Amino acid sequence: MSEGHEHAGMGEGDAEPGYYPTRLRAIEALLIEHGVCRLDEIEYAVDRTNLRSETDGAKVVAHAWVDSGYKDRLLEDAVSAVAELGYDIPDNMPRLTVVENTEAVHNLVVCTLCSCYPRALMGRPPEWYKSLTYRSRAVVDPRGVMREFGLNLDEHVEVRVQDSSAEMRYLILPRRPAGTENLSEEELAQLVTRNSMIGVSEALSPEPVVSR
Repeated sequence: MSEGHEHAGMGEGDAEPGYYPTRLRAIEALLIEHGVCRLDEIEYAVDRTNLRSETDGAKVVAHAWVDSGYKDRLLEDAVSAVAELGYDIPDNMPRLTVVENTEAVHNLVVCTLCSCYPRALMGRPPEWYKSLTYRSRAVVDPRGVMREFGLNLDEHVEVRVQDSSAEMRYLILPRRPAGTENLSEEELAQLVTRNSMIGVSEALSPEPVVSR
């Protein structure tokens, strides 16, 4: 699946037009009414999120690939580790957990209840990620979903589905592609896609590297 297009069958017809904006405004009004936060605080948080994209998460992944000590810290305490690279996740935000894909285990992220997503590092989620189709199928048939994205895992690979929630957000540390030993950290970051950090695909092969 191309990163710039929606996946066929994912995200079409799952909600009525205007459903999410209406729901968002209702939640916003309740938060303000009950004194949980102010409108300016909400607008500030939204502005910060809009500045983020998957390129931020890709930089974190690439740094973990080249620095084993950093990778260990990232897997143990993701919030502190990403702060080392200048990504501040406030204490009142959901906890961030990074899980690693290996030769033996492949992780796939879904939010079965809504669309919880590590926006602080990846910006807004793609439409297919929010769709009822993906949210339901990823749990019962993760291999089938990944095949639709072009990822065919060997049968010996264990698949683990990580369910994001209001309290926990997951980011996948994909496997470093073979043949990348001589690439710089910046070049490695170009191999890390949004989909690979969700787990529906692997990181790109080093040839060709398409700039973002």
